[in-house]
Amino acid sequence: MKVAVLGAKGRMGMESVAAINSASDLTLTASLDIGDPLEQLTKSGTEVMVDFTTPDAVMKNLEFAISNGIHVVVGTTGFNDAKLSNLKDLLSKHPKVGALIAPNFGLGAVLMMQFSQTAAKYFESAEIIELHHANKVDAPSGTAIRTAQMITDARKQSKKGAMPDATKSELSGARGTKVGDVPVHSVRSHGYVAHQEVIFGDAGETLTIRHDSINRAGFMPGVLIGIRNVAKYPGLTVGLENYMEDMK
Repeated sequence: MKVAVLGAKGRMGMESVAAINSASDLTLTASLDIGDPLEQLTKSGTEVMVDFTTPDAVMKNLEFAISNGIHVVVGTTGFNDAKLSNLKDLLSKHPKVGALIAPNFGLGAVLMMQFSQTAAKYFESAEIIELHHANKVDAPSGTAIRTAQMITDARKQSKKGAMPDATKSELSGARGTKVGDVPVHSVRSHGYVAHQEVIFGDAGETLTIRHDSINRAGFMPGVLIGIRNVAKYPGLTVGLENYMEDMK
């Protein structure tokens, strides 16, 4: 399978290039970064494009790849409803192309989100603390947003009421930002890679589900799962968990 990496000079991009070069069933066709011509994708016969660029650049990259029949595996964050809607429209014109948008490629992180969705049915309160390196450009993280959305959906299905919170006065941001039902608190500091705690509470007990990415090599098994399976799933898929069964 012929694979190209966009954002190849970034940390995740460099790890992806190394992982692809180490895989016997994959061939690296292009390593592109800002300013490099996207035409190298078509000239090299690329079948799957991996994008770890920036929220400002990603949509242009996806439009080029999908319009040329290239499947896409995307770890770039910053996808809102408008961007996802535009992507669905583009994919509808190219129905054989698959696109995976993954807020997190860590297998443990995916499990953390799924465990949190399950726990949300049983606890009256839930909050998220996410901690990332100081160079991360967006807050909250895509993983935190996705987790909060999954928790909110689970709470709705379980007919949970409003979370108890007697706060009457606060400094701006003290209670985090709300994503659906869930307050999310972001920490940015050198010394971190990517970490998230989901804290659930009910009368007399709390449950904390935490995932820690120690280094970026831990994301690569998930990236490779995405690359190897994206062509099997035409259209838009959000979340690596939808591909997890293909590990078996």
